Amino acid sequence: MRRSPVTAVCTAAALAVLLGGCAPSETAAAPTVTVTATVTVTPTPAPEPTPTTPPPPAAAPAPAPVPNAAAPVVEPGPANDLGARDGANGTPVLDDSGMPVSYTVVAGDSFFDIAQRFDLPQQQLLRMNPQVHDFGETVYIGNVINLDWTKTG
Repeated sequence: MRRSPVTAVCTAAALAVLLGGCAPSETAAAPTVTVTATVTVTPTPAPEPTPTTPPPPAAAPAPAPVPNAAAPVVEPGPANDLGARDGANGTPVLDDSGMPVSYTVVAGDSFFDIAQRFDLPQQQLLRMNPQVHDFGETVYIGNVINLDWTKTG
């Protein structure tokens, strides 16, 4: 089967186009591609106003804060001797009515146990005895502890 010369040229041209990208040709220049872009400007539509509700009426300003009053110091009352115990073995000094008014620290005593023996909160006993330092941690043999709640020091 013989091909016509036109078919042979078309086939050769088609092969040249197809294979043209596979092997670089030194004589052929790179094809120039021209792209045309058309830009259309569309204006941004103006937003439509939305109906708004009126703002709520302004609330009354908050009242100024009032500081709390100082907590009252409640003194439980006179010392009540509950009897000797470990940590408070000494003998208290009593007044005419038999109420303890002072206590002298003896060996083995602790300030906490003295407060417990005389039914007084340790903080109250500390307020009644400003000469005792370190929250009652340091009491010495011979220290006189005031138990009269009407007198301090």
